[in-house]
Amino acid sequence: MSRVGKSPIPLPKGVETTIANGTITVKGPLGTLTQFLTDTVTITKDGDVLQVAPVGESRNADAMSGTVRALVNNMVTGVTKGFEKKLNLVGVGYRAQAQGDKLNLSLGFSHPVVHSMPKGVKCETPAQTEILIKGIDKQQVGQVAAEVRAYRPPEPYKGKGVRYANERVIIKETKKK
Repeated sequence: MSRVGKSPIPLPKGVETTIANGTITVKGPLGTLTQFLTDTVTITKDGDVLQVAPVGESRNADAMSGTVRALVNNMVTGVTKGFEKKLNLVGVGYRAQAQGDKLNLSLGFSHPVVHSMPKGVKCETPAQTEILIKGIDKQQVGQVAAEVRAYRPPEPYKGKGVRYANERVIIKETKKK
C-alpha cells in the first residue's frame, strides 16, 4: 500500500465532510470544496479522522489511494487555512496593480496586460512588484499563478520577468568574442 495513502487525515474543529455518490465534500470556515472519487478507493470516517484505503490489490488502486489522500488533505487544509502563491516582478518599469477581480500588469509590452481572476481566487498587490494570489483550492491557485507567470517568464540573461518568490533563476553568461 502507498505510504502516503496509509496515513490518516485529521479533521480540525469546524470542518465537516460528506461522502456520497462517489464524491467527497469538505466544508470549513473558508468555504466548501468537492472532489470526485474513483471506484478504486474508499474513504471512511472515524470520528475526526478520515482514512483512505484501496479497493483490491491492483497497482492502480494502490497509487490512487495515495493520490486521493493527498487531494483530500489539501482540501481540508484549503478550507481551514487557505493557500497562497507569491510572485515577484523583476525588471525596470514592471508593475502590478490589483483592481477587484482583475490584475493589471505592466510588463514592458506596448499594452497593459489584464488578467481576470476566476471565482474563488483573490489577488493582492502589497507592493508594485509583488503579487499575492490566495484561494482555498490549491490546484486553482497554482494554475492562476502559472498563468500570470507565463505572460513574461524570467529570461536567463538578465533575469527580468515574473517569477515565484522562492524561484532561483540561473543567469547565463553572455557570448564572448
